[in-house]
Amino acid sequence: MAKLFDAAEVAKHNTPDSCWVVLYGNVYDVTNFLTSHPGGSDIILKLAGQDATEDYDPVHPPGTLEENLEPEAKLGQVNPETLPEPGATPAADVPSRDYRPPLESLLNLDDIEQEATKRISSRAWAYYFSASDDLVSKKLNNSVFRDILLRPRTFVDCTECDLSTTLLGHRVGVPFFVAPAAMARLAHPDGEHGIARAAARFNALHVVSNNASMTPEQIVKDAPPEQIFGWQVYVQSQRDKSEAMLRRINAIKDRFKFVCLTLDAPVPGKRELDERSNFEAGSNNANVQAAVSNSSRDSQRQRPGGGGVGQQLFFGTACDLTWKTTLPWLAQHTDLPIVLKGIQTHEDAYLAAQHAPQVKAIILSNHGGRAMDTAPPAVHTLLEIRKYCPEVYSKIEVWVDGGIKRGTDIVKALCLGAKAVGLGRAPLFGLGAGGQAGVERTLEILEAETATCMRLLGVQKISELGPKFVSASEGQTPTRQPRQVRAIPFDD
Repeated sequence: MAKLFDAAEVAKHNTPDSCWVVLYGNVYDVTNFLTSHPGGSDIILKLAGQDATEDYDPVHPPGTLEENLEPEAKLGQVNPETLPEPGATPAADVPSRDYRPPLESLLNLDDIEQEATKRISSRAWAYYFSASDDLVSKKLNNSVFRDILLRPRTFVDCTECDLSTTLLGHRVGVPFFVAPAAMARLAHPDGEHGIARAAARFNALHVVSNNASMTPEQIVKDAPPEQIFGWQVYVQSQRDKSEAMLRRINAIKDRFKFVCLTLDAPVPGKRELDERSNFEAGSNNANVQAAVSNSSRDSQRQRPGGGGVGQQLFFGTACDLTWKTTLPWLAQHTDLPIVLKGIQTHEDAYLAAQHAPQVKAIILSNHGGRAMDTAPPAVHTLLEIRKYCPEVYSKIEVWVDGGIKRGTDIVKALCLGAKAVGLGRAPLFGLGAGGQAGVERTLEILEAETATCMRLLGVQKISELGPKFVSASEGQTPTRQPRQVRAIPFDD
């Protein structure tokens, strides 16, 4: 029979030398795990001696405890009668949720984001909203679309409008996809599974985050057979962990049709809003700060910044990837097609095309402005490729993400050569606004806006879109025939 502990007894174990936490009613001794925790020991110590379930559950997929703790770390169960009454000390950052406007009254993605901001915790908002340094790249990702004007044609029958297209040879219902974005259950318990079910309604491709808060099996459960998923990979310094996950994805390749290797964040950017939220959250345990030993603080020095969610997720990510070593390594562990995410120059786009057919597509992305600030928006890289190495478009598919707020943004990117357009923050805020239904409303808005834009342009099919329908500012004239120029040298 499991031993029963009073909450008061658990509360005494709140130091680096004896650290217990309660998770799902069970008492765990995590003292030996403190120095191994990817998010650092301070994250656990702030919850030492307490019920940590509410903080733990949204960010850890099932099975994490079993994978990381020895069986003897589970000491017993907590007597539920000795725990504080739920709601006795309501969290200061959780807003009133009494009134929910009809989702139909949310008319654009800004409305969706505003509604989500009222409902999710400040910690979740800071992680989702944050970007690096001064947020220059994040803001430019969106504003750059305002500088591109559309060129509508008239006297064109626009009765029919077909948004379907193909990605990696698979038919999809819309030219936009769910880009990998971590920790969906911070926004709503529906999590990534809710996003997947919403995407299924539109037959939209879904790239699942390497740092999803649900397991890949949970996310794709009950998905219709025609729905396409990709799995994002952040290669770990401990390669065996990445190899184990690739084996897991290979085992369900009937669902996951490609691997998306992210390249634009070998180290985390300085996301100050996210890091600041970690300090502002404070600690309910006054003994914790005094009890953190010098050795524990020393172990944190290798983790830059304030230890926000982003810093925690990136700890352990490898930064030694190269063209010569990483793609051959991937080929040893999966025969799934590779999509390279985070290409930001035409030189790297050209190099990626040389690795076809293993590399089937690239995603032009600056990580939503969350890695290097002042990195270029995807639109600029699209224009670079058209100018210097347009043959890339015929060798591999070119996708983009970052800053998409309107259907007109999607159409402009497609006109400039993108095959598909990714949505990162938008599904997360949709989830926060209304769970799975909120994500459906988000995608519904973009689907309708995209169709309206195409009709007003005089276009019936995605394949008809091209540079003749847009006019870019600052001397960029994508309507002109690009000059065939190959930038050299391309240094591996």
